[in-house]
Amino acid sequence: MSDPLDIGVLGYRFMGKAHANALDRLPMFFDDAPETNRHTIIGRDEEALAEAADTLGFQHTATDWREVVDEVDVFYNLGPNHLHVDPSIAALEAGTPVLCEKPLAPTLEGAREMHGAAQAADVPAACAFNYRFVPAIRYAKRLIDAGELGAIRQVRGRYLQDWLSDPDAPWSWRNDEEAAGSGALGDLGAHTVDLARFLVGDHAGEMKRISGHLQTFTEERPVEGSDETRPVTVDDAYSAQVEFENGAMGTFEASRVTEGHKNDHTIAVHGTEGSVEFSLERLNELRVMTGDNRGYETVLVTDADDPYVDHWWPPGHVIGWEHTFVHENYEFLSSVRDGTAFHPNFADAYEVQRVLDAVERSDANGAWVELD
Repeated sequence: MSDPLDIGVLGYRFMGKAHANALDRLPMFFDDAPETNRHTIIGRDEEALAEAADTLGFQHTATDWREVVDEVDVFYNLGPNHLHVDPSIAALEAGTPVLCEKPLAPTLEGAREMHGAAQAADVPAACAFNYRFVPAIRYAKRLIDAGELGAIRQVRGRYLQDWLSDPDAPWSWRNDEEAAGSGALGDLGAHTVDLARFLVGDHAGEMKRISGHLQTFTEERPVEGSDETRPVTVDDAYSAQVEFENGAMGTFEASRVTEGHKNDHTIAVHGTEGSVEFSLERLNELRVMTGDNRGYETVLVTDADDPYVDHWWPPGHVIGWEHTFVHENYEFLSSVRDGTAFHPNFADAYEVQRVLDAVERSDANGAWVELD
């Protein structure tokens, strides 16, 4: 029995709660999961930190990540995008494994620095693309890897939300280019690009040519609690066309201003022999068309031999969004304990960042962009 892993976490709101919940669930459902100790949670507001530590089960608090990265066994960087680069690199240089939220960095330059630090470090460096750990997505990958879809021809992905549809919705760091890097492109599109690479990368190759379009519909937003407004310097929506190395084509889009869509992440893969389609809003289902079927059948991915499902409930008893973080943490922390490779790592996330950057450059230049 190995010693518990001391976990340090930067960030205690949305993602901090999601990962703390996952750490709490691990020993209940994964018998061979590494034992963990929620050691230190990091933020700026001492009063809010103390409350978060009590709620999320952390022993200590800190207002400076520099005091923590070399004192814990694992560092979770769940802060805003502009805080991804320096703390993650410092942790890796201290020999501390890192799990960093997506996108890897606000800019390609920052992502390149993080990728370089991960290459130089002899510890796991993970990027938190949690949708890779949905059982239905893993089931889809099994079908694709087994050749059930034949040669890959098309990949279609969309990620639609509506939380910024109201032009009076308040400004936040997610509306600021310096803090976030991009808007819907990095916030949502990064997930789609990663899933596309995960599902078809071994069969269609990398994305080699991209045409992108970005649009901002609301140019400024009110600052909550004041009469001021601040400019919106990122995109509200993006679309992209992609050519893969094998000649397959991809069409991707994301928006944070599409009325009626709360968290509509859909990805479809079409081949010469069949198709699969997944929607996050129907997380336990996969639409499949293979063989002699004349159309799609809906597969409920809840059987005991489906990916990860044996750890949860009897067949037909569905799981939810929060379970993706449990699976992600199980795989990541097991790799830390066992010294094994983990994906998606910083190299994977850097490739995603190259695509995001190409979309931005294509929009700026009004032309297709080639990726080396």
